[in-house]
Amino acid sequence: MDKHHSQLALAKCSRHQRYNEWVFRDVPSDIMIVVDGGTFSLHKFPLVSRSGRIRKLVAGHRDSDISMIELLSLPGGAESFELAAKFCYGVNFEITAANVAQLYCVSDYLEMTEEYSKNNLGSRAEEYLEVVVSKNLEMCVEVLKQCENLLPLADELKIVIRCIDAIASKACVEQIASSFSRLEYSSSGRLHMNRQTKCEGDWWIEDLSVLRIDLYQRVITAMKCRGVRPESIAASLVNYAQKELTKKATSWNQSNQPKVDVVSGSNDHEKVVVETIVSLMPVEKLVVPITFLFGLLRSAVMLDCTVACRLDLERRIGSQLDIATLDDLLIPSFHNAGDTLFDVDTVHRILVSFSQQEDSDEDMDDVSVFESDSPTSPSQTALFKVAKLVDNYLAEIAPDANLKLNKFIAIAESLPAHARTIHDGLYRAIDVYLKAHQALSDPDRRRLCKLIDFQKLSQESGAHAAQNERLPLQSIVQVLYFEQMRLRNALFCSYPDDDHKPMQQSWRLNSGAVSAAMSPRDNYASLRRENRELKLELARMRMRLNDLEKDHVCMKKNMEKSNSRRFMSTFTKKIGRLNIFGHSSSRESSSPSKRSQVTDSKLTERT
Repeated sequence: MDKHHSQLALAKCSRHQRYNEWVFRDVPSDIMIVVDGGTFSLHKFPLVSRSGRIRKLVAGHRDSDISMIELLSLPGGAESFELAAKFCYGVNFEITAANVAQLYCVSDYLEMTEEYSKNNLGSRAEEYLEVVVSKNLEMCVEVLKQCENLLPLADELKIVIRCIDAIASKACVEQIASSFSRLEYSSSGRLHMNRQTKCEGDWWIEDLSVLRIDLYQRVITAMKCRGVRPESIAASLVNYAQKELTKKATSWNQSNQPKVDVVSGSNDHEKVVVETIVSLMPVEKLVVPITFLFGLLRSAVMLDCTVACRLDLERRIGSQLDIATLDDLLIPSFHNAGDTLFDVDTVHRILVSFSQQEDSDEDMDDVSVFESDSPTSPSQTALFKVAKLVDNYLAEIAPDANLKLNKFIAIAESLPAHARTIHDGLYRAIDVYLKAHQALSDPDRRRLCKLIDFQKLSQESGAHAAQNERLPLQSIVQVLYFEQMRLRNALFCSYPDDDHKPMQQSWRLNSGAVSAAMSPRDNYASLRRENRELKLELARMRMRLNDLEKDHVCMKKNMEKSNSRRFMSTFTKKIGRLNIFGHSSSRESSSPSKRSQVTDSKLTERT
């Protein structure tokens, strides 16, 4: 290197100058380089000795004393060219993860290869990437961050893919090492993994959150291909969403799981982030917190994301709906002002997805039922939890004046009939709806109350329903009918003669929780026997109900003729005299056992 190069000095620009200038001491500049963001007055010799591109351009200006060269679309702009010019002049500077991507790209643009000078800038940057950056995950992330402003050239030079592969490989290796560190021997001498020990191999999650969404997507995809744990992928997605999405307020639930809520007026960036995160979610169940899924769904609805994105979220939520809370289901409606307060349609689709999953579980063959370790299958337990959740949801949305009857009924009917063992919650929700929508017609009231199985009401709810003036008259008749049946069952239970116990009482005793002492095969056979008995009892009940409806028609005509409120006060007494259960009068039978025999004989004749 010429001794003049060591005397290179950098002259700072004045306020009105827009360029930096290096000059040899006592040697005037003979070339002017114009790049995006600056103009440099330099010397030809140091530049042409290392840059093939500048050498070719200078060759076209041999006739003029001072040449002006314009370098359009130079990667990194004036900052990158300044580093390249320093290298040409022999000024010492450090290659770091923060500038190696710029140096690699500008060296390719300026053709600073070994063909023009030994140990040129291109080979120096390549060596640093290969020896230093590829061995360190944090430095790879930093280089990727710098590549965001150097695309597509950084991608063409394979800087991006090399960093992504290095990150994925390093994260996978660290997770394997962390897993080995948690292996221990049990008291029986068997090797197992200690789940209680905190995994320390996921520290990279925080580092990846600084990347742009397109590069982040490529990194996560590479990690999934390399076998990084789904739990780690999910944790990274949650962390990235929390940092990228604009939040009105960050709230946390009891289990410290984040909720993501996007404020109105969000731009297309947040829409792309939501859709990308949803596409990157692991397929494994329960690895992504359901509260986070609901937060993404709210964001997707408000940002008007693609239908595929929203359906994917709804399907994922439906697969684990049994662990959701009421607050999760209360998705605000972002539509017209005349619409409902909460997004009922979205919740309905989630419930349909859950029900379809339950149907597929029920289609399993009998072998799977017999081999079950638990007397109650997980899907049945989930169904009971979701039924209770839906009843609470219906009670919450029932006061909404804009909630149509069809939507309310659709939510209530989205679960199978056997999902509710007790109808108290459904009755409460329907009562709230009737109270808030007093203009409902009688046919609509009857249609709504058909959802309730009054036989599954508790004693307290049954007593309330019997005096509820908002219910249709037919529903009140059914309530009183089943209350009479309840009293009859209680009467027969007080006697030791089991032969005279009605079938209804037998069903109530056997349809509860299955005994854990029975085998799964015995439980299944017992349930099938009870099912047959229930069908026979249902046939008898229908015949009794037909007789009751005929009596009800007669009473309604009498009420219309009398046009008096005293009819309702004597209504219960009339029901008692309807001879519903086929009783003989107290004068004809002197003991409860005789009454039971007469009752059973009459029931046999009628059936």
